[in-house]
Amino acid sequence: VEDQASDRAHRIGQSKTVEVIKLLCQGTIEEKIFAIQEKKREMINNVIGDETIEESFISQMTPDEIKALFTA
Repeated sequence: VEDQASDRAHRIGQSKTVEVIKLLCQGTIEEKIFAIQEKKREMINNVIGDETIEESFISQMTPDEIKALFTA
């Protein structure tokens, strides 16, 4: 949702730089959600990227790390 909001600013013809600042409090559920989102973004970028299977992020993950992506 937050990514959609920042992308929307550019689509509606914004010609100036848009700066998005996200504030997180340490030890909160928001911090955990942010960490999960970052892991998923990294995984998607590495799966879709041009590297070989041996170099991909997902091939280096343990089964427990993969399970953690689907549980919260």
